[in-house]
Amino acid sequence: MSTADKIFIDNIRDILSNGVWDTDFAVRPKWSDGTPAHTVKKFAIVNRYDLAKEFPIITLRKTNFEAAVDELFWIWQKKSNDIKQLNSRIWDAWADENGSIGKAYGYQLGIKHEYKEGLFDQVDRVLYDLSHNPNSRRMITNMYVHADLSAMNLYPCAYSMTFNVSGGRLCGVLNQRSQDMLTANNWNVVQYAVLFHLFASVSNLEVGELVHVIADAHIYDRHIPILEGLLDNVQFDAPSFNIRNKRENFYDYKVEDLELKGYEFTPLKGKIEVAV
Repeated sequence: MSTADKIFIDNIRDILSNGVWDTDFAVRPKWSDGTPAHTVKKFAIVNRYDLAKEFPIITLRKTNFEAAVDELFWIWQKKSNDIKQLNSRIWDAWADENGSIGKAYGYQLGIKHEYKEGLFDQVDRVLYDLSHNPNSRRMITNMYVHADLSAMNLYPCAYSMTFNVSGGRLCGVLNQRSQDMLTANNWNVVQYAVLFHLFASVSNLEVGELVHVIADAHIYDRHIPILEGLLDNVQFDAPSFNIRNKRENFYDYKVEDLELKGYEFTPLKGKIEVAV
């Protein structure tokens, strides 16, 4: 069993056994047929992944590694809010007629600010500090900007990162205000594990611990039978993560530069509906 599988199973069992339902309240999300999409949730789940020991992708079902990395690059490399620059359709439901999701996600990372060392956007500021001042306790990115919330088609879910170098290892905390555990939990973990590997590589650091803090960890009502089935699936050992082509610049990396070796998983039966 991979560590990611164990953490995921423990989270799901905890939510299903001890979570709080919102069925007594009016809720914003709806299913495609217009039915309110209710959830059961736990508050403030904290998961820790040592990236030096294992790449945290679940094997209970497939996490689409290439699509997850593509979205990561869309946000952190391209700093884009234009879904036409994505190779998947995952943002279609939140885009306007021009393909924009508003002033959300990558848009916020790309805004430049003046520092005493020069003009940086949030990503470049972190990369600069990792190379020039790795002992800094000020390496933070934040996409949850209150002044722009009204111009975002979806408020950021995974919204802030705190980076910290400890003993030559790049560690950090990913803060997430809300998470659909079936559709997005391991997707986000995989994305930020990749980000850590790449930031560490271009900064001559080793990877360390990724801590994932989820304020509202929830399961949608129609997802419960799917998750209950997943818990009985065969589990495999975690695959190994490999950078096939090492780049000196983070922005030069492409999806095809990265690979998972030996990724085995149990195929998912049926399609997962997403509440919007």
